[in-house]
Amino acid sequence: MQGPPRPPLTIASEPDDEHQACLKALTAIGATFKELARIDDGNGCGIDKPIALSSPLPGIEFKPEGQMRCEAALALAQWMKESVIPSASALDNGKIVTINQASTYVCRLRNNASTGKISEHARGNAIDVASFTFENGKTIAIEPRREDPTLTGAFQRAASASACLYFTTVLDPESDAAHESHFHLDVIERNGGFRYCH
Repeated sequence: MQGPPRPPLTIASEPDDEHQACLKALTAIGATFKELARIDDGNGCGIDKPIALSSPLPGIEFKPEGQMRCEAALALAQWMKESVIPSASALDNGKIVTINQASTYVCRLRNNASTGKISEHARGNAIDVASFTFENGKTIAIEPRREDPTLTGAFQRAASASACLYFTTVLDPESDAAHESHFHLDVIERNGGFRYCH
């Protein structure tokens, strides 16, 4: 016995006033971005009001440029400004000049699986951060560092912990094998404002 067919997945519409307020906040924080045409790749993949982010804050590049919802870009900029940059000041590397990302918008299922739920990447809600490059040329890669007793280890753990103040999902290299080389950060809305951080 099969139940009724599932309705096709659709792209969530974004209210104009909320989107404009987000763009205003993103501009005020100093981000560099451009607005894009609506993305609809079928099967629920797409973004109603996408942007292409090239810099979340003045002096910090986002490489390569990434497509996402404004809300995800704003969370990234606020996290960087209020938590990551202050934490990085304890290191002797100078300022962060580049966030090296591994994935933003892409039409796929979670963890690139062949079955299961659609990824938040497919909705423009997720950003994978692979590493940070500093003005002295050093790059700190995101990797398992739970037992790392160095300042670098402390910096990564501080960045991971603070991300949950801005994103509703944070998966770090300690969460599972699929996330050993990056932070997965997303802004999925859950009932009751619940957050999942690991």
